[in-house]
Amino acid sequence: MALTSEIRACRLCADRFAATATGHVPRPVVWFRPGARLLVAGQAPGLRVHESGRPFTDRSGDRLRDWTGLSEAEFYDLSRVAVVPMAFCFPGYDTKGADLPPPPICARTWRDRVLRELGEVRLTLLVGGAAIRWHLGPGPVTASVANWRGPASRGVFPLPHPSWRNTGWLKRNPWFEAELLPELRLRVRRLMDV
Repeated sequence: MALTSEIRACRLCADRFAATATGHVPRPVVWFRPGARLLVAGQAPGLRVHESGRPFTDRSGDRLRDWTGLSEAEFYDLSRVAVVPMAFCFPGYDTKGADLPPPPICARTWRDRVLRELGEVRLTLLVGGAAIRWHLGPGPVTASVANWRGPASRGVFPLPHPSWRNTGWLKRNPWFEAELLPELRLRVRRLMDV
């Protein structure tokens, strides 16, 4: 597919990444194919994903697969699941070791083309603030996730990032596990079993 090759060859952020604390080179992690039913719209790859070249090959991925009820084999089935982050490359760490945000140039350059190429996706998971804001507009993540029923009726589920850093958020918002996750798992299972 020409578009995936173009993205894999992208070096738009080479200077930006070289200037980070990690001083790394771009390695776009591309994981989509037209015809996928489920779109996982994430933030950006972390360091482990940068190294593996496969999305969500970390603890966040384990938690996300648990949230969706998908096995590893189902999650990585390109014919059914597309993972399209807001930035295809690991943005790096700042001097304090914190994750840098996804560079906006990536989404501006690639996102519309990728979504057109995917075609009609039946269910979209917005994983984290950057994806939520891109698809649903500005606003706090908690408010967007708390109001999940409206977007879910249109096939879109806003989710917090599944990072271990959000464990406190999950404890403070028990409705997420009690109300949103059962509906999410049901919708994902129906979609995958078609």
